Amino acid sequence: MGIKLRLVVMNFLQFAVWGSYLVCIGNFLGRVGLGDYISWFYVAQGVVSIFMPAIIGAIADKFVEPQRLLGISHLTAGLFMLAAAWFGYEATMQTLAGVPTSITPIFTAYCLSVAFYMPTIALSNTVAFSILKNRGFDTVKDFPPIRVFGTVGFIAAMWFVNFVGFGGSAVQTQNLEGAETLALVPMAAQFTYMQLIVCGALGLLLGLYAFSLPACPIVRSAGKEHKSLAQRLGLDAFVLFKQRKMALFFIFSMLLGVSLQITNGYATPYINSFAAMSESWFAENPTLLVSVSQVSEALCILLIPFCLKRFGIKIVMLMAMFAWVLRFGFFGIGTTESTVGIVLLFLSCIVYGVAFDFFNVSGALFVEQEAAKPMQASAQGLFMLMTNGIGASVGTWIAGKIVSHYCSWEGGYLVAREGVAGGWPATWLVFAGYALVVAVVFALVFRYKHNPEAIGKASR
Repeated sequence: MGIKLRLVVMNFLQFAVWGSYLVCIGNFLGRVGLGDYISWFYVAQGVVSIFMPAIIGAIADKFVEPQRLLGISHLTAGLFMLAAAWFGYEATMQTLAGVPTSITPIFTAYCLSVAFYMPTIALSNTVAFSILKNRGFDTVKDFPPIRVFGTVGFIAAMWFVNFVGFGGSAVQTQNLEGAETLALVPMAAQFTYMQLIVCGALGLLLGLYAFSLPACPIVRSAGKEHKSLAQRLGLDAFVLFKQRKMALFFIFSMLLGVSLQITNGYATPYINSFAAMSESWFAENPTLLVSVSQVSEALCILLIPFCLKRFGIKIVMLMAMFAWVLRFGFFGIGTTESTVGIVLLFLSCIVYGVAFDFFNVSGALFVEQEAAKPMQASAQGLFMLMTNGIGASVGTWIAGKIVSHYCSWEGGYLVAREGVAGGWPATWLVFAGYALVVAVVFALVFRYKHNPEAIGKASR
């Protein structure tokens, strides 16, 4: 098997693990009576991204070969996610019996799982960059076509959990033999915990596969000079903040990271909420509709090499920021109740490719280009810290407050709260306004001289 194909398999599994639950765990939580805690599951994902990627990146830079650490991290995350699935099964049975569900067991196991998974996003980039460079490939040209299969894996996992009934998309009912307390129970509630089993199983598979990847030698500094504790822990990546362009880049990465997990947490409950009012195929299958976002993402990844070389990181980041404005704005005025409304929802999903890829993938390539080779894994971890860590944590927590103000859970659906003007449209438009402000300020303060000839060359 060629090395590019092996990296394709790695990326496919890397994001299939995430796609199996990321956009539909909200439906699972809602079905087992934990809908009010959706934001906390995404906040937890962000909180662990504040410190775990930096720690794991430092270990990969200094002590353990990245591909081995990738395998260890996935095996650990997979086992904890399977534990979360077991507690999810128990919560499901309690819900069907009319017993209140405790959040503590599921949430604890979930947090431990994502604590080891989130660093693997940056770590898999480090592994891919290292292997490609060691074989003389151009990372800007050759990495995006490989990374696109990560999105394909994300989509495949989404479709799988939807079609087999693990996504909890449509609320149907059936009679249960021996059910004395409830004559009718939600069909979807019986199987949504299975999405966590899919996630855990894929994680174990990738963990084992990672050990078969080519070695990524640790780059050690010449000589035997004394290293400070900060250097040994990989905290030397923070030296990048001494450069104005890098400091601003990381700060705005954090501000834009606020937008990252909002639609992952609330897009499917939002679209599914229309099923409470009328029958609509799109409302009953929100995971499939949202998967258009990932299809767009797969296509937009292929545009990154051209856009980076033609426009530079500033313009590419601005494209991403304004795409977030459209992403939220189209959700605010979209609906499954009319043809025009459905088109707007599709447009929101289409622009997501630009919003996500032109920020995440281009940002990772920019960091790889600007960071010195001995600290590249640490620098990628720092990028994850600012985006999926601080930014996503703060953003999802605030989003949860905003959604709870305008909406409430009723009969398994997250619908507009009675007596509060605005509902879902106001919620999405608030997010769109925030993204617009960030974009305008970034355009005014970020300065970067684009050099097309430097794109794709090895870092210093």
